[in-house]
Amino acid sequence: MNVIVAGGTGFIGRRLCAELADRGHDVTALARNPDDADLPNTVETAMGDVSAYESIGPHFEGQDVAVNLVALSPLFKPKGNISHETVHLQGTENVVRACEEHGVGKLVQMSALGADPNGPTAYLRTKGQAEEVVRSSDLDWVMFRPSVVFGDGGEFVSFTKKLTTPIVTGFPGGGKTPFQPIWLGDFVPMVADAVEDDEHVGEAYDIGGPEVLTLADVTHLAYAAEGKSVRILPVPMPLAKLGMTMAGPLPFIPFGPDQARSLKVDNTVDDNDVGAFGVEPRELTTLSSYLGVENTAEATA
Repeated sequence: MNVIVAGGTGFIGRRLCAELADRGHDVTALARNPDDADLPNTVETAMGDVSAYESIGPHFEGQDVAVNLVALSPLFKPKGNISHETVHLQGTENVVRACEEHGVGKLVQMSALGADPNGPTAYLRTKGQAEEVVRSSDLDWVMFRPSVVFGDGGEFVSFTKKLTTPIVTGFPGGGKTPFQPIWLGDFVPMVADAVEDDEHVGEAYDIGGPEVLTLADVTHLAYAAEGKSVRILPVPMPLAKLGMTMAGPLPFIPFGPDQARSLKVDNTVDDNDVGAFGVEPRELTTLSSYLGVENTAEATA
């Protein structure tokens, strides 16, 4: 099968391209700058920006399935003409158009847990709007809505280090925002299964890992992996939001008001759809085992 992966050189994309190639598919990784990508030699590369249709359209010719992984972080602050809207919404519109105009019958779309056209953050709103674009298309589609995906090259653990300071640190709301992180190595085979198996067409899957961790839990684990400890002091959310709002315009400050809102959004699943791929949550890799430390968090999925 010929498969084109938009965002094929990214965190999830590299692993997915390798997985699909190992399964015997002819894979093309589409990216803005694919030349230096760490991909298997059997994976072809193509240069294109999903926000510019003419740069991507021709690459969809002859493909059987497309996977759209292109996304910005929930923590991304708009820069120039790059925003969640241009990447998530306009990018998805262009991917769908490319599929329809070049005879690609199936699209696997990477959305996000909590995606909602009326969501509280630009990230969730544009992810929700992109879902509407896919659903209204003539394509056979499959949707994934994962919680945070962690693994080598991911930003989840490093984000907590960026947000904190060693020994003692303040966290908005005490870092009580819950997540249900899933390991990249567990998640990617599910996406590959959806590429191959048409029984998943028309389904949207909420995907989480084997345990629920707060942002504070993740921070403790991240520092424990380095043989360090950290004490977290709660910062009231209204005060944190005010501080981020005031600091947001500064280019060297990575957070603004939208990022503050993202820290209040529950990122856990009501029903974990990993079972649709023959997997039990308890079989999945925990963040603590990935980091090689003991997990003292009480909450589990």
